[in-house]
Parts: sequence; structure tokens; C-alpha cells
Amino acid sequence: MTRRADVVMITYRSAGYLHLSLPRLLETLGPGDRVWLWHNGDDEATIEALRPFRTDPRVERYHHSRENVRLREPTNWLWQESTADFVSKVDDDCLVSPGWLDTFESAHAANPEFGVIGSWRHPAEDFRPALAEKKIEAFAGGHRLMRNHWVQGSGYLLRHALVDRHGGLRPEESFTGYCLRLARAGAVNGFYYPFVAEEHMDDPRCAHTLIHTEADLVARMPLSAQANGVRTVADWTAQLVRSALLLQAASLDLRAYEGWRHAVASARRRINLALGRTARW
Repeated sequence: MTRRADVVMITYRSAGYLHLSLPRLLETLGPGDRVWLWHNGDDEATIEALRPFRTDPRVERYHHSRENVRLREPTNWLWQESTADFVSKVDDDCLVSPGWLDTFESAHAANPEFGVIGSWRHPAEDFRPALAEKKIEAFAGGHRLMRNHWVQGSGYLLRHALVDRHGGLRPEESFTGYCLRLARAGAVNGFYYPFVAEEHMDDPRCAHTLIHTEADLVARMPLSAQANGVRTVADWTAQLVRSALLLQAASLDLRAYEGWRHAVASARRRINLALGRTARW
């Protein structure tokens, strides 16, 4: 059988969510899809939570890195070794929607120019029609995207042929940077619309969240929260709201992400962090 999609889930101190996120991901697979598991670190609770799934026939590979190598190495592991038509990553703190792979594959099949198609992890209250509708476009096969040159690094579907053509994540390159690189090469990226939901359980507004207090936040500390100087649950929630607004308002002019504009934005972020302020997205 032709392999449709290979999806990596990278786990790290996530036993509190894995009993929800991994079964949900497995339930959404078609017969031509498989999950690859990469575990970072030696958290015994997470290792034990993973153990029953390591022999599941829908799990293609399992790798345990004693060191927390974060995201780039495991993502490239999948991208470089998979033989599937599409590749993806689903975060261990996210719940994908039933049918997400079928919807995204259909959109790709009808639109060969598509590069990365993404799920939407923000709650309905973060949607701003006045911003988003300017970026929503219709494509072949009745599919629509809220176009954006990058999508979140979870719940996406990427043509493997683009990885073959452009390579994997470069040293120090984020998934956002990779998406921008594909866009500069002509790929059309964006969030499928109407949005295909991905529930982000580390969002304090989510019903399944484990982040209720500042102590919970410190114990979990999502990577983007750590990178942006977040200290409180209110800060983290505000950052998530800003992220949603940014995605809906971001320019489709690729020049906005190069040269002096990028330098000024980076400088502003460094100044905010140096002054102990939450960095603005």
C-alpha cells in the first residue's frame, strides 16, 4: 500500500496530555498513514505513558533521545527518512480534528501549488473577520485557505516532494522560517478554511489544560512562552491572543519578512526581553 502520510509526535514531560493526544492522533489515521514517536529526555512518567503505544501497528518507529534535542532533529529525522507522500508533526499537547488528514490531502490533490496546509489552534474568540477575510482565498476543488506564508508547527500537512527539493530544517532555522523559504520558492501556504480545529491543551483557556496557576506554567513552560519572556498565566494567554491576531493580520508581501523590517522587529523583541518585558509577537 502506498504510504500517504507519516506524522511525528515529539514527546517531552507530557504524560499529563499523552493519554489524550496520542490516541486522538492514531484515531485520525487512514490505512496509508503512520505515526513516528520521538521521546526527548528521561521523564519516567512520559516513558511509561508511551510504552503501550510502541507496539501499536500504526506506530512505524520509536526513538528515545536521552538528551532533550527539542524539535529540529526529530523533525528532520521524519522528513529525511519517510517515504510517504506527505509529512507532518502533531504536538504532544494538541488534539487534532477527525478527518484532518483527508481534508488536507484533498486540498493538496486539487492544488499542486500548495506547500504547507495547517490546522488552526486558536479558540473562536480569537477570530477577527475584519482581518482574516482579507486573506481568505478560494482555490480549485472548492477548497479555501486563509493564506499565510507560515503555519504553526503542529497539525500541518507538507508535500514530501518539497522536502526533497528544498531540504530539511537548516541549523537555527525555525519551522516558520522554513515555511517562508518555501513561500519564496513559490509554494502557497495557509490555514484551511473553514478552520480545521486543533485543540492546544497548553492554552489556559482550553478545557483540558494543565496550566491554571503560575506554578503550573513554570512546571510546563511551553517553548514559545520561554522564548518570549512569559512569567504569568495572564502573559501567556495574552501572547496566544496576539499570535492569533498576528496570523490573521500578517502581510502576504514577502518583502515584509526581509531586510530592515525584519531587523527592526528583531531589535524590538531583544529590547523588550532585555528590559524584562514580555516580547510582543
